[in-house]
Amino acid sequence: MRKRTAHRWQLTLIMMVGVFVAVGSFWLVQVVNQAGQGAGADKFREEPDYIIDRFSTVRMNKNGQPAYIVSGDRLTHHPVGDTSVIDKPFVHSLTTDQPPMNIHAQTAYVDQNNTRVRLDGNVDVVRPATRQAQELRLKTSTLTVYPDEERMETTAPVQMLAGTSTATGTGMKANNATRQIELGGRGTITMPPRAAK
Repeated sequence: MRKRTAHRWQLTLIMMVGVFVAVGSFWLVQVVNQAGQGAGADKFREEPDYIIDRFSTVRMNKNGQPAYIVSGDRLTHHPVGDTSVIDKPFVHSLTTDQPPMNIHAQTAYVDQNNTRVRLDGNVDVVRPATRQAQELRLKTSTLTVYPDEERMETTAPVQMLAGTSTATGTGMKANNATRQIELGGRGTITMPPRAAK
C-alpha cells in the first residue's frame, strides 16, 4: 500500500509540474507575442502617414481671410506628435495691413497645431521695399515663426540689411504687426554716410 501511495504522490507531483510548465510556457509565448506586436506597432507609428510632393496651402486668419501661403518641395507628416517636415519651404504672408513678407529655408518643422514653424538652414526673410519703407532682409541659420501672431525669434547670429544699412547681432525678436525688430547680444551697425545737400 505504501508503495502505491508513494507512487501516486510522485505521479501527481510530476503531473502538477508538467501543468505548471505548460501554463508557464503558454504565458511566456503570449508575453513575447504581445511585446513583438507592440514593437511592430511602435515602428509603424514612427512612419509618416502621408507625404505630399510639390505642395502649396493657404492658411486663413480668424476672419476667414487668407493670411499666408506655405509651399515646398515635399511635406512629410508624422502622426506621433502631429508634426510636419517641409523640404525647401517658402512662406509668403498675405496680410493687407502690413507689407508682405517672404521666407525661404532648407527645412521647416511645423508643430503645435500648425501655430509654430521652425525654419533651419540658410533662412532668408525678405520684406520688399514699399513707398514708406526700404527693403528689409534678415539672414540666419535657424528661425522660429509664430504665423498667427505675426512674430518670429531666434537665438542664432543674425544679419539684417535695411536698404544700404547693415546690422548684426546674436538673437532676434521681431513682430511684423508692430514692425519692431530687436537684435540681441553684441553686434555691429553699418550705415552709409548721408548724401551732402
